[in-house]
Amino acid sequence: MTTVDTPFAVLDTDRLDRNAARLRDHLATLGVPLRLHVKTSKSVEVAQRVHGNGPITVSTLAEAEHFADAGYRDVLYAVGIDPHKLPRVAALLRRGVHLTVLLDSLAQAEAVTSFAHKENLRVPALVEIDCDGHRGGVAATDPALPEIGWALGANLAGVLTHAGESYFAYTPGALREAAQNERDVAVAAATTLRGAGLPCEVVSVGSTPTAHAATDLTGVTEVRAGNYVFFDLVMAGIGVCTTDDLALTVAVTVIGHQPGRNQVITDGGWMATSRDRGTQAQAVDQGYGLVADADGRLIPGLVMTGASQEHGVLSTRDGEPVPDLPLGTRLRILPNHACATAAQHDRYHLVSGEVWARHRGW
Repeated sequence: MTTVDTPFAVLDTDRLDRNAARLRDHLATLGVPLRLHVKTSKSVEVAQRVHGNGPITVSTLAEAEHFADAGYRDVLYAVGIDPHKLPRVAALLRRGVHLTVLLDSLAQAEAVTSFAHKENLRVPALVEIDCDGHRGGVAATDPALPEIGWALGANLAGVLTHAGESYFAYTPGALREAAQNERDVAVAAATTLRGAGLPCEVVSVGSTPTAHAATDLTGVTEVRAGNYVFFDLVMAGIGVCTTDDLALTVAVTVIGHQPGRNQVITDGGWMATSRDRGTQAQAVDQGYGLVADADGRLIPGLVMTGASQEHGVLSTRDGEPVPDLPLGTRLRILPNHACATAAQHDRYHLVSGEVWARHRGW
């Protein structure tokens, strides 16, 4: 990697493998299969290495199309469906891809049903259930839930929930509580639909924190997670992993010094690492990322404290003099949010020297 111009994304496959095995083994003890979320890596090579050709979750239809081209046939598009995108959904279904869409309103359900009837297709749909007020979804107790189910008719496939607030659970007990609540709400929603005489084959839950913290998944048919393959400083900050588990870093080079400000300048700004400041609300603010040497060993006390488009600013956390890092020194930045950092790059440079492609776009 010493001949590759910085900045670039570095992937440690030993850590990748270890992270994948950890969650796979945990879910095996609970008897529930994993549906890998590929939004973090957006890489066929990563998915095949950690999950084979198993069922996947995507965050864009471009991902669905890209992975379908690579032979993936069980795909969940886990963002609320825009009716204007249904022709792309139909194209994938006609290619033999079992593509499931997501919705949380009667209007969406009616649009899906109308489109499916017009195209003579079944468009499998999950109803998103709100388990913690994080984003979208209907409450499991909302009278609209069975109405949405009835509007979907034969297109109804089940329910889905995402415990987004688990990213703000800072103790093992809070993480377990979030996981149990996610499971309980999803199962309650499924019970509501079944009680109304509607089918509910799929009961899908998932987030990286709750997938690791879950102890009881009775009634759940699948778990979704994606960040866990790389992990990041936000996950380390809530105790789901440690910094030694982070598989993704960004290689940068020292391009200058500001002795009067006790700063080192690199060629890796927010275009390389992202502007994500996800640790800002945590007990330890990691700035724009922690700093390691070229081999991935953390440099104690050194933090990426500033970022402009193509410049990174490194400073010490305690105000001690910055370490001696001569011009041309290569470093690696540990990211706050792996999904956001990976999104800045179109390929991964493996520690072994191999290069894996990454998909982009919508």
